[in-house]
Amino acid sequence: MQKEINIGAIKVGGKPFVFIGGPCVIESREITLEIAEKLAGIMEDLGIPFIFKASYDKANRTSVTSFRGPGIEEGLKILSEVQERFRVPVLTDVHSSQEAEAAAEVVDVLQIPALLSRQTDLLLACGRTGKVVNIKKGQFLSPHDMKHAIAKVESTGNKNIIVTERGTSFGYNTLINDFRSIPIMKAFGYPVIFDVTHSVQKPGALSQCSGGEPEFIFPLARAAVAVGVDGIFMEVHVTPAEALCDGDNSVSLRDLPRYLKKLQDIEGVL
Repeated sequence: MQKEINIGAIKVGGKPFVFIGGPCVIESREITLEIAEKLAGIMEDLGIPFIFKASYDKANRTSVTSFRGPGIEEGLKILSEVQERFRVPVLTDVHSSQEAEAAAEVVDVLQIPALLSRQTDLLLACGRTGKVVNIKKGQFLSPHDMKHAIAKVESTGNKNIIVTERGTSFGYNTLINDFRSIPIMKAFGYPVIFDVTHSVQKPGALSQCSGGEPEFIFPLARAAVAVGVDGIFMEVHVTPAEALCDGDNSVSLRDLPRYLKKLQDIEGVL
């Protein structure tokens, strides 16, 4: 039987689906607060449970010259302000065992990046904080393999776990989605999120950075809701073309409400 995970007043698992979103990386305090405010308003209008996401550091950028973010100290201050001003839970990536304890002092959900989903020490450190841990399935893993990542967190006594699908490597610079992975991973007993914008990413495809195919974001999101996913994860920006990270696979705030309404319509007939 699938657990429901409580994050503050939000329930993850079952209906309605949860929306996790925000900019890929904290670009500045001002942009982060602007996006958070607009997203909080959209989700309140639509009645969609909302978790704000932004990274204080993107440690796996393609190039050494790529923008990574403000770092953990400044980034956590900004995420704390998002919590306090808009009364929403926040989620961020952690990349090392040393970061887990500091991030857990502020954020509601610790996210294990997909490329680190087999890092035992990181999974254990996040589990020991007692916080909700969102494990993103590695691009190199089958959905069946995720039971081992889950077991690592469970071994700490922490069963506040969410699992996220974000595509599977298929040749060079391409990701594909096997929607069987959602029911397969739901069978492990925890809520499953679909990270649709990373699923349309083309890793390293633009030489110095990753590209993307945003025209497939909403077809894939519709498919995920149709097979019973518990939440949708999207990177969202005011002006995706100007985003400092993953702009090619981000959603414009302007377009978001009408697409979310369509996802709600699909969920309504299930």
